[in-house]
Amino acid sequence: MAFSIGIEALVQSVILEDTLYKDEGLCVLGIFGKSAMQMGVLKESLINTLADKHIFSLFGGVEENNSENGSLIQAVYSQENRVLYLVLTSVYDNRQLLRACETLSMELGHSDAQDLWKGMDKQHCLHLLYLFSLCHVLILVQPNCAFDVTYDRLFRALDALRQKVLPLIRAAVKDTQVSKEWKLNCRPCPPRLLFVFQINGALKVPTGTDSAGTSDKPKKHSPRRRLQHALEDQIYRIFRKSRVLTNQSSNCLFSVPANQAFVYVVPGPAEDPLGVLLGHLRSSCALREQDSNSSLTGPRRYQQIRRLARLPHTNVDYSGVSGQLVDCSLKDFLWQHIDLVLTKKGFDDSVGRNPQPSHFELPTYAKWVQVACKLHQVLIHNTEEDSAEFALKVQSQLKVLEGFLDADAKFSENRCQKALPLAHSAYQSNLPHNYTTTVHKNQLAQALRVYSQHARGVAFQRYALQLHEDCYKFWSNGHQLCEERSLTDQHCVHKFHLLPQPGEKTDMDHNPPVLHHNSRGRSTNACNCGRKQAPREDPFDIQSANYDFFLMVEDKCCAKLERVDFPVFEPSTPDPAPCVEAPCPGSDGSSPPSQGEKLKDPQPATAASGSAAHSHTPVDCTGLSLALSLGQSTDSMGPYGEADGSDVSAKRPSLVDRQPSTVEYLPGMLHTGCPKGLLPKFSSWSLVKLGPAKSYNCHTGLEQPGFLPGSSFLLPWDLVIRSRSSEEDTGLAEPLDGGGSSWPAPNKSLVGKRGCTGGLGRGRRRDDVARAFVGFEYEDSRGRRFLSSGPDKIVKVLGPGGAKEPASRVLNTDMPLYVPSPAQGRGLKPHNAQLMRLYILVPDAPLEITLNPQVQPGALPCPVFHPERTELVLPADGLWVLRFPYSYQTERGPCYPPKENQPLSAYKVLRGILRAATVSPPPPQLLNC
Repeated sequence: MAFSIGIEALVQSVILEDTLYKDEGLCVLGIFGKSAMQMGVLKESLINTLADKHIFSLFGGVEENNSENGSLIQAVYSQENRVLYLVLTSVYDNRQLLRACETLSMELGHSDAQDLWKGMDKQHCLHLLYLFSLCHVLILVQPNCAFDVTYDRLFRALDALRQKVLPLIRAAVKDTQVSKEWKLNCRPCPPRLLFVFQINGALKVPTGTDSAGTSDKPKKHSPRRRLQHALEDQIYRIFRKSRVLTNQSSNCLFSVPANQAFVYVVPGPAEDPLGVLLGHLRSSCALREQDSNSSLTGPRRYQQIRRLARLPHTNVDYSGVSGQLVDCSLKDFLWQHIDLVLTKKGFDDSVGRNPQPSHFELPTYAKWVQVACKLHQVLIHNTEEDSAEFALKVQSQLKVLEGFLDADAKFSENRCQKALPLAHSAYQSNLPHNYTTTVHKNQLAQALRVYSQHARGVAFQRYALQLHEDCYKFWSNGHQLCEERSLTDQHCVHKFHLLPQPGEKTDMDHNPPVLHHNSRGRSTNACNCGRKQAPREDPFDIQSANYDFFLMVEDKCCAKLERVDFPVFEPSTPDPAPCVEAPCPGSDGSSPPSQGEKLKDPQPATAASGSAAHSHTPVDCTGLSLALSLGQSTDSMGPYGEADGSDVSAKRPSLVDRQPSTVEYLPGMLHTGCPKGLLPKFSSWSLVKLGPAKSYNCHTGLEQPGFLPGSSFLLPWDLVIRSRSSEEDTGLAEPLDGGGSSWPAPNKSLVGKRGCTGGLGRGRRRDDVARAFVGFEYEDSRGRRFLSSGPDKIVKVLGPGGAKEPASRVLNTDMPLYVPSPAQGRGLKPHNAQLMRLYILVPDAPLEITLNPQVQPGALPCPVFHPERTELVLPADGLWVLRFPYSYQTERGPCYPPKENQPLSAYKVLRGILRAATVSPPPPQLLNC
C-alpha cells in the first residue's frame, strides 16, 4: 500500500495480503506529536524515509476530512518490511490548528471556545490511548530541539485514563483471537517510546574551535550526539520524577530502553528541496541496481530484499575531526528498535534488582485488525449497537482527564471558589431581614463587583451563575419582601405572603403566611361630605381606596344625606367575569371627545343620565314613565332638548347601545378608553347634598374640621338671570358662562338690578343676578384641608365678608389635581395635597347648573376619568359636594401619584366642570324635589 488510508477505513476494509507475508508477524509503529508550518514536515517525512517511498508530499501534510473528532489517524502499510505506520494528526499540528481557529471565529464566541478546546483535548487523548493500546513502537515528534514538559502531564492523564477504562477494553477484546496476556493487559506489549527532535539553525555550532578561536582536543561525540545524550538524561529524569516511568515496565504506560538510544535529533531542513529530492532518487536507484544484479528468485529473493531494506544507509562524513564517532541515520536509529519486534525478541526495559519480564506478542495482520476494530468502536467511533454501552462508559470516564489536561481551568476553579465567599459576604452586608427585588438586585450587583475583582479564568461565568443562584436562594428563603405596591406607590412591609380568601382568617404560622397587604402608611381623610375625618390605611386595591373607606365613615356621618347614586354593574349570572376586551382608541392618550360627539355617540355611562332625577326625588316621584327613565324626555335632556332645530333623534342612541352589560363588568374605573356598555362593580365617585343653599354662611365659611385658618370660604359665582320678555316666544335656555356678556362688570350696577348682588330673593325682574358659590378643596395625607382660588393660590380670608375673588378663574382653567401642601412637615420629603372635593352652592333661582367632571391623573397617554353619569344637572337650592376618587386605576394598573421629579402640571382636572344656564320654570315634579 503506497498510499495512506484512514484508520476507520483500514479496520473496516479487507486487504488481500500476499501469501509470502500472510503468516508473518506485524510491527505497528505509531507517530504523534507536533508539526510546524514549514516545508517538509518532519512527521510525514519520517514515513517517506522509513518506507523508501514518496507517500506524503513535502509541500503539504495529511489531508483532513470532515471528522467531528478533530483528530485523524492515517495508516500506511508496508508489506515488504512488515511494518504498519500510524500517523496521528490533531490540533497540535499547525495546519489543523489554523482551521480550528477559523471555525471558532466564524461560529463560536469566546465563552464557548474553552469548551471546544477541552473537547478537542479529550478526543486527542482517546486517539493517543488507541495508539498506546495497539502499537509496539511509538515516536514522539517535536519540531524543535527542546522537550515540551506538558507531555509529562499528558502521559499521566493517559495513564490514569487507561487504568479507568481497562475493564471496559478487556470486555471488548475478550472474544478476539489473541493471547491471554494481550487480553489481560489490553496491548501486545508495553510500547517503547522514542523521541525525534529537529535541530534549528541557532544550535549549529562550528566544530574544532571555540568562541575564542583556540583549538580544542578532539571530542569522541559530535555536538548533535551530545545533544541527544543530554535530552535523554533530561527526559528520563522528568518521567522518573513524576513516576510516569517505574522499575517495572509492564505497569507503565510506555517504556524507554535502558541500553539503547531513544532520542534522535534530525538536522535542520535543507535549503535546497530539489537537492533533497534528487538525493532520495539516487539512493532509490542505487537500491534498484543492486536488486537487478541479483539472480535469486522465490523465498530466498524475498529474504534478500528484506535484509537489504534493513541495511544501514548512513552517509559517513570523514571530513570532520579525526577520532570523532560518526552519527547514524534516522533509519538506522529507528530500525534497531523495529528489528527487536520483528525478530520476536521483545523489549526488556524493566530495571531494578528484580526486573520482571514483560509480555510480548507479534500478531499477524488479521489478528491485529480484529483487535483494532474492537478498540476503534469503543474508544473512537461507535458503529455497532453492542459496543454502544462500552462507548458511553468510556465517555463517562473522561472526567479524570480534566484535572490533568487543563491546568488553567483548574486554577480558575480554585480561584473562583475562593472568590465566592467574599461575594456572598458582600451580598449579605447591611441587609434588612426582608427586602424587595430592587434591593436584591443592588446587592447582587455589589456581590458581582467583588466577585469580578478576585475571580479569573474560564470558570468565571459558571461560578457567576452559581452566585446568582445562591443569592436568589438566600433571598427567597424567608427574606423576600412582598412585591405588591399600594396605590400610593409604597410596597408592602410583610415578607412574601398569600392573601386570605373570602371568609379565610389570617395565619402567620402558615408557610407562606396568609396576610393582608400593609405598607405601614397611614393618612387622614374626610368622609364624602367632609364633616368628619378618620384615619385610614394605605390602600392596595381600588375598592378599598375609593369605596370601602368612605362607606365605613359614611355610617357615622353622612348616611342620611340626600345623594345621587351612580349606576354600577348589576350581574345577571352568579359568576360574572371581568372584561378582557382591548381598550378603545381613547386610551392611547387622545383628547376626550367633545360634547357634540358625546351626544352623537354617547358612552354607556350616559345611558342612566336621564334617571338622575329620581335618585334624589321623593317617593311620590318614582312613578316616572319608561321614556323618562331611559333619558328620552325633553325635560331630562335639559338645555340640549331645544338647543337648535336639528333632528333630536340623531342625538339619541338606540336602546340597545345604551343598555349596560349584566355579564361582564369593568375591572377598573370608567374613563374615555373603556369599552362601551360596561360598568364597574362600585362607583369611585360620590355626590351628596349637605343641605339647602341657606345652610352656607359666606361670612363663616365651611365649618368642617381640618381646614387651614381662613381657607374654608367658597368663591362667589355671579350668574345673570334673563327673565322672559314679550318679544320671546319660548323660554330658550341661554348659557350664562359661555361669553363675556354673561358676567357683570366689576363694581358696576346692572340695569334693572334689584337689591344687592348676593340677594337670593324670589321676586326678580329681568336681568337679575343670582349668586352661586364654588370651592375646590385640597387635602393632604395629614388631614390638612384648604380651598383654592386658582391653580397656584389658596383662599385666604382674614376679615369678615367672605372671599372676594370670583370663581371665574377656577372654572375657566384646568385645575391641578395635586398641589404642594402649604403645611410641610419637618422631613425632607415634600407633601402634596390632592383635590378631593368640589363644593357647589346652587341658589334658589331659575338656573340649571350642569356638572361634568373630567380628570386626567397623569401625562399622556393617560386617559381621562369621569363618573358613571356625565352631564349631571344639580337641582336648585342646595349645597352639593362632589367627592373625587382617592386613587385612579385603569384595566392595566393604577395611576400612581406624582413623584418628586415629575411635574404636577400633567395631573389636572379639565376645565368646563360646571356650566350654568337659564331655564324656564321647572315642572311641578322637579319643584317638589
